Amino acid sequence: MADPSSYRPKPGQIPDSPGVYRFRDEYGRVIYVGKAKSLRSRLSSYFQDLANLHQRTRTMVTTASSVEWTVVGTEVEALQLEYSWIKEFDPRFNVKYRDDKSYPSLAVTLGEEFPRVQVMRGPKRKGVRYFGPYAHAWAIRETVDLLLRVFPVRTCSAGVFKRSAQIGRPCLLGYIGKCSAPCVGRVTPEEHRELADEFCDFMAGRTGAYLRRLEQQMKDAAAEMEYEKAARLRDDIEALKRAMEKQAVVLADATDADLIAVAEDELEAAVQIFHVRGGRVRGQRGWVTDKVEEVGTAGLVEHALQQLYGEEKGDAVPREVLVPALPEPYEPVQEWLSDRRGSQVSLRIPQRGDKKDLMATVQRNAQQALALHKTKRASDLTTRSRALEEIAEALDLDSAPLRIECFDISHLQGDDVVASMVVFEDGLARKSEYRRFQIKGFAGQDDVRSMHEVVSRRFRRYVQEMQKSGEWVDGDGVAEDSPAPVSGPIDPDTGKPRKFAYPPQLVVVDGGQPQVAAAKRALDELGIEDVAVCGLAKRLEEVWLPGDDDPVILPRTSEGLYLLQRVRDEAHRFAIAYQRSKRSKSMKAGGLDAVPGLGETRRQALLKHFGSLKRLRTATVDQLCEVPGVGRRTAETVLAALAGAAPAGPAVNTATGEIIEEEGTAGTAAAPPERGKGT
Repeated sequence: MADPSSYRPKPGQIPDSPGVYRFRDEYGRVIYVGKAKSLRSRLSSYFQDLANLHQRTRTMVTTASSVEWTVVGTEVEALQLEYSWIKEFDPRFNVKYRDDKSYPSLAVTLGEEFPRVQVMRGPKRKGVRYFGPYAHAWAIRETVDLLLRVFPVRTCSAGVFKRSAQIGRPCLLGYIGKCSAPCVGRVTPEEHRELADEFCDFMAGRTGAYLRRLEQQMKDAAAEMEYEKAARLRDDIEALKRAMEKQAVVLADATDADLIAVAEDELEAAVQIFHVRGGRVRGQRGWVTDKVEEVGTAGLVEHALQQLYGEEKGDAVPREVLVPALPEPYEPVQEWLSDRRGSQVSLRIPQRGDKKDLMATVQRNAQQALALHKTKRASDLTTRSRALEEIAEALDLDSAPLRIECFDISHLQGDDVVASMVVFEDGLARKSEYRRFQIKGFAGQDDVRSMHEVVSRRFRRYVQEMQKSGEWVDGDGVAEDSPAPVSGPIDPDTGKPRKFAYPPQLVVVDGGQPQVAAAKRALDELGIEDVAVCGLAKRLEEVWLPGDDDPVILPRTSEGLYLLQRVRDEAHRFAIAYQRSKRSKSMKAGGLDAVPGLGETRRQALLKHFGSLKRLRTATVDQLCEVPGVGRRTAETVLAALAGAAPAGPAVNTATGEIIEEEGTAGTAAAPPERGKGT
């Protein structure tokens, strides 16, 4: 535990101006980022008597070993820089809202020739217009199903669209009137884009004029005795009204606003957001966070605004943002939001009327979300602390293992042998620290030897980094000769942590005594004595320690065992995903790797066009020339190379993953099982 007075800046050294500051730990990692209207006043508050500090602030300043700051011109610039640094460094003591799921949105791909309506998750893409987010994907599909009757926009994937165009027949939706079938030319690209624009206008809330137009068309058709057309228009109107009923009117004045509510206790806080567009609730989302820093409701609101709108621009930032408490001061935040939108944004607390009533509903949702989150023990701060204490007690460690690294080996019957390393800090996964390895020291299947190689490679890198920084001490307690110290674990060029620069307190391996002995031997060979090792065997969930003949048995209800299982299972998942990706790449590439002058782009284009190597081998030169970027000379070279290479195993359709049967065969052979833990 560091003494804050050891790194306290000298009097008068801190400027009395707006800026952003960073606290770093002994390894150089950024552990806290903050902003201040006056750096001198704010930083001085951290270096008072520890007894006067909040417990969380006291923990942060005693964990830190240095502080630095950057002066900016205005508070708005400080807000922008603070957000950028929190996103870049992921400080452990800053409030970070961790969404437990990816919320779906209704997306229209206006950047394509024939726009497509679909459900999308993840980061936003250029050329796509989004509506939402929604709490459930089925809610989007129900709405789209109703609207397709009136706006028959394409919803199929690129593969289905291309296939229908090739065979000259639309898919089922084209036959039942829920797609205008642009794939077969029933409508022109311009007519289809007009449908997509009308769909977007309706979803954006411009519904009244369109409904009135349909009603007038229905009346005109009835007056001209075109009763079938009138009946179809009547059904269209009813479908649109049912779609509108799914998004109830909450604000009568067609308001565009986001309402943010916060529910909190001493340890955690839940945030709920309602997105209201055109007076209707178009989407809902929520976050939960640990209160790792001393922060009130206004501070939580400010953090929520940063993370909600930090990547947004234009109409994604509404004209009005309603909150339960205003940041202090709120003017820089409001100015920052206005800059993101490109026009004035109002940030305020609702005082009366419908908006206040709706805020109460959002607040109830936040309280329910916090209560539900409390039942999930994996994210409970108290439970995580208890789990780490139980692990320390069971393994006889000096302190709780705040950083745990777990290794797992995966292969497919001895081929494509890979390994994974996952990292948990404070009981939570830190995915930015995950690493993947290919086994290079030997060929074949040997899990024990593979484990020794991977642990050796990981900690050899750690020793090298410590030697560069002049901090490495050999087993006799004598500092080894090393070059002049560099910047330690922090890369001076990027300002980010170097890979493998931090040691864990505990190494967990997937396996029993042999794997544990291999990992321990690797550490001993490198002279590392302050890292504990254990193994978790899947069969009976036994915990093995180096040199012990009997395992440590943790109770099935133990939080410590539950945490070790999560760490082990995450390492297995990560290893299997890497092994599958390697196998997929090798299956896709095959004989095309040996073709001289054929790059990755044209290889992928050929495989995408023909679907498999088998079909590619049977193609003609003219058929190969149809692929963009492939000329006659290249086509002849490809066919000559493939003719001289024997096909390796059954042909696989890379689009569907199906094994393509040879003519006359009765079936296909099953793929061998994947090798991970416990198989």
